[in-house]
Amino acid sequence: MSTLILLGVLILAFALRKNRNFQEYLILKGWRPTLNPAEKELLQKYFEYYRQLSKRDQRLFRYKVHRFRRMTTFIPRQMDEVTDEMQVLISASAVQLTFGFQDVLLDHFENIVVYPDQFFSHAGQRYHKGEVNPAAKAIVLSWKHFVHGYAEQEGVNLGLHEMAHALQLENIIFNDEFGFMEAADLDEWQALASKEMKRMRAGNATFFRAYGATSHTEFFAVAVENFFERPKQFQDHSRSLYSCMSRLLKQDPLILLRSY
Repeated sequence: MSTLILLGVLILAFALRKNRNFQEYLILKGWRPTLNPAEKELLQKYFEYYRQLSKRDQRLFRYKVHRFRRMTTFIPRQMDEVTDEMQVLISASAVQLTFGFQDVLLDHFENIVVYPDQFFSHAGQRYHKGEVNPAAKAIVLSWKHFVHGYAEQEGVNLGLHEMAHALQLENIIFNDEFGFMEAADLDEWQALASKEMKRMRAGNATFFRAYGATSHTEFFAVAVENFFERPKQFQDHSRSLYSCMSRLLKQDPLILLRSY
């Protein structure tokens, strides 16, 4: 093969690898690795967000869960192992939050540390249910509270909360995923969040839990929990905040609910 032909083949291969439609075609045709039947059943049984997706999007979701799981190191603490079920469902939590983006899977956070229950955080010098440590490239979770968040669907979801913190950090860390959130939407979000937090601190707002008023990062995480778990109530409370978050995350849970 001549040098020019080889160069052409390489350029074509790179272009196809970066082409979203081509990648989705390979996934939908089953030519990309995905979850096995037992892992697929875990999503079907325990993950409502997945059940609401179209059959096509379910295939894409399973591929992304498989990919996230394979690129992540799951580390058990005070327990023997992070089981397959834990790995699949925690990976699904990350994919749920990032599903609207073309190719964002929180690359910086290579490690997910799992405790059976709340744990003592040396960074905060108190017990935590979850935390994100960018220096250690780690997301840390209490499995007990992770499960409770998805079981209760009450607007308090540890998995989504910590993944939201990781997402905000991922957006500003200089790597292949840097800057995936639109700057104009982020500016609008900051302005809207500031007004909402001011009302919360004055005791005038009741939809978001009080913890969200402690900082902009916590407000974002609390808003993410409600965006996915109580989208109609969120929109009724503030259409502008809901719309802005929908643009930031490039998805709308209310559309899923209407089509489900």
